[in-house]
Amino acid sequence: MKIEEELKSSFRNEYHKLALNIFFTSNWLSQGQKKIFRQFNITVQQYNILRILRGQKGQPVTIGNIKSRMLERESDVSRIVDKMKQRGWVKRYSCEEDRRATHIFITEEGMQLLKDMDCHEADFDKMLSSLSDKEAEQLNSLLDKIRDFEPKEII
Repeated sequence: MKIEEELKSSFRNEYHKLALNIFFTSNWLSQGQKKIFRQFNITVQQYNILRILRGQKGQPVTIGNIKSRMLERESDVSRIVDKMKQRGWVKRYSCEEDRRATHIFITEEGMQLLKDMDCHEADFDKMLSSLSDKEAEQLNSLLDKIRDFEPKEII
């Protein structure tokens, strides 16, 4: 459905329409993802952290490193990791070289949760299946190009 019909609105120009279309589509994708995550009693941020940790292949990672790799960089990673620790998905250890730093590791329980969730990745991909591989590649390239703009130029 066209964005004009979804929002029952008009736009100042194509840039305004594009920005609202990106926001609307992002929320639409998030809602689909949340439906899957509810089945596993996990949040988007917790899932993102577990995937980051799994990618470390057993190597430790600090809170700061996790935060720099998060999709939502405004998240309170330390608080989220504490909740994940309570659920048995991660472990925290003080770094011996730098007592201010904390190393985070994924546990076997965290790895198993991700394995259980992996079969649902195809469900999420289906949300984008109206695009061909070539169109998905083009859209990825265009979105990357949008983010090349330095926001300080507007201020």
